Amino acid sequence: MKTTRFFPLMPATVGLTVALFFTLAASPPQAHAYPPAVGILSNQKNCLDCHANNGPWKDDPRTIIDILDKDTMKSLKQADSSFLIETKRGTARTLLTVIGRAKGDAVEAPYRNAWLYIDPKTIGSASLSKFAPGWDVNLPMSCRIVGDKLELYEGATLTMLPMTVRPTDAAQDAELTLQVMLTKGESVKGKPKEGMIGSYFERKVKLKVTD
Repeated sequence: MKTTRFFPLMPATVGLTVALFFTLAASPPQAHAYPPAVGILSNQKNCLDCHANNGPWKDDPRTIIDILDKDTMKSLKQADSSFLIETKRGTARTLLTVIGRAKGDAVEAPYRNAWLYIDPKTIGSASLSKFAPGWDVNLPMSCRIVGDKLELYEGATLTMLPMTVRPTDAAQDAELTLQVMLTKGESVKGKPKEGMIGSYFERKVKLKVTD
């Protein structure tokens, strides 16, 4: 995708209408689409079920994967490298998903970054939404061309987009997996392991409701 559309805060199921459109438009049994098939168009558990992990961007100090509070611009990263999103029930909180490579990279930077927040427990369920049940969310996944700027990571090659979450009355504490791919090139339709190189990462994200 070359552009990203923003949706107002809405229930997660409605917020994934775009993915549903691609699902209905595809001819079974295969669906060639993006946003990713992980847990949505299929029962795939992570990006590597379709894409190769063959990129030069390894999990070293130059790889940037961060979640910031949009109001304070402070990172939500914990000592164990997981992220904690703590929100009062019924209150919306806007975050920034920041992905990229730090300034001075020895290898050519990725062209685009893709990411997906998913509750692993929902894979295989009938629900279109794979975010934590009971949580409203407006942008749990995206694919964006690099080029965003952020003072905190000056000189880095980045993507950055906001995501707003709100725990409803039904929300409980939950644990998500943030799946990330730094990529370059274009996948071959029907053969996603060909044509595109990518490096895959996972991060643990904890959701906590405060009443």
